[in-house]
Amino acid sequence: MANFLLERTAPLPLDEAWRRITRWQRHGDTVPLTVVRAVPHEPTREGTLVVARSGVGPLVFDDPMEVTVWQPPEGGAAGMCRLEKRGRVVLGWAELEVRPGPGGRTRVIWREEIRVRFLPSLFDGAVGRSSRYVFGRALNHLLRRP
Repeated sequence: MANFLLERTAPLPLDEAWRRITRWQRHGDTVPLTVVRAVPHEPTREGTLVVARSGVGPLVFDDPMEVTVWQPPEGGAAGMCRLEKRGRVVLGWAELEVRPGPGGRTRVIWREEIRVRFLPSLFDGAVGRSSRYVFGRALNHLLRRP
């Protein structure tokens, strides 16, 4: 399994940063060859299934993730969401967190453990580096655009 951690600060209130990083369909706009949908569509809650469909042509797979923790920020307190990957290809989990940061900014933390089934652990380093790059760009994009 590959693990990575992303941390950003954004000049946004907690609730706005939360809204931007948990609008699931927007994640598909930031990751190449990927479409993301949530069931049910709105509102997200524990038990919501977020499905990322990635690939092209016959090389397509779904990455279903179940929301197992859903704690939006309230009253200036931190918020956290945990997704458990339930797919046949991609396994692991992801946690998205927002908390008060320096100078009135919001600190955003994305932690993830990812394993690609059938891929030997020899490739964990490459999976971790490529995931950190792809999801780092995605997080930057999500935080910059309303």
